[in-house]
Amino acid sequence: MSTVPTDADVEAFVEAIAKPVRRRDARTLLALYAKITGEPAVIWGPTIIGYGSYHYRYASGRTGSAGAAGFSPRPRATTIYLPDGFDDYAEDLAALGPHSLGKVCLYLKDLETNDLAALERILTASYATCSAPGFGQV
Repeated sequence: MSTVPTDADVEAFVEAIAKPVRRRDARTLLALYAKITGEPAVIWGPTIIGYGSYHYRYASGRTGSAGAAGFSPRPRATTIYLPDGFDDYAEDLAALGPHSLGKVCLYLKDLETNDLAALERILTASYATCSAPGFGQV
């Protein structure tokens, strides 16, 4: 989620989501992330709803900022960003229900088929890790 925050209206963005399932899931995630983070939702780049931020520095010296938590309602699936990866979430991922994984992305096609308690545990732990001082520094 390495892009920049914008002043775009989150509610207007969600209302404009074409697929009803993605729009419904975005509203569910807005409430869940608000509960977990206590942060306002911010549009990062053109399509990511993010919460909080962290600075990263790679061994190469490259630096930047990214949301400490966030998601994007993509046409094929809702993409949830977990910058800390998946290593600590095996048990909850097993309980989550239908999903697929990318490098730091969790893909969900329909939250009604997922265990929201397992998802909340994953998001809570990931946000705690990614919003902690020093996260993202090499």
